[in-house]
Amino acid sequence: MDGAATFPDVTLSILAGGQGTRLGGVAKGLLTVDGRTVLERLLELAPRFGDVLLVANVPEPYARFGVRTVADAVPGKGAPGGVHAALGAARTPWVFAVACDMPFVTEAAARVVLDARAEDVDAVCFEREGRWEPLLASYRAALVTRWGAALAEDPSLRRVLSRLRTRTLPEAALRAVDPELRALANVNTPEDLARYGVGLPPA
Repeated sequence: MDGAATFPDVTLSILAGGQGTRLGGVAKGLLTVDGRTVLERLLELAPRFGDVLLVANVPEPYARFGVRTVADAVPGKGAPGGVHAALGAARTPWVFAVACDMPFVTEAAARVVLDARAEDVDAVCFEREGRWEPLLASYRAALVTRWGAALAEDPSLRRVLSRLRTRTLPEAALRAVDPELRALANVNTPEDLARYGVGLPPA
């Protein structure tokens, strides 16, 4: 670990999403695993990227982390709007998008996605059991204009991706470095807290 960015042309973009209504309204990036917040765990990846960005419409809970933060440019569009904000704010040609409720994303998992980029590819994501996983994925920042136009339809992330040159990676590609697919785990409910050993932030 020499401190040099492994992916200098990529912005690590962490999407803070909503306010965790199923978890009592907590800021999900402040959920804890082994004494550290999920956001802190994700920020451990930051030195490997050319830049880091947090997309948060309510930035105050995350102010102490000192990360450049932007709000959705087109409010009310959920995760598609969060990715659009990241594309628009990126200072690099590519964005690696993860959600702030995904505690177990590793550099190895990110590398599988990022190594699959190519000149004829706009986006890369995993496919698991027929479902695409668009929040452990890489996107060309130059998509921002097309992506913004698509938001008028209130599309799902998959619908947007289906119109792009999207490379989907098989589940086996992730299992090679993450046998239990923990990188794809996200925490949305009290049951998820118990399943993954995640704690609520201190009151």
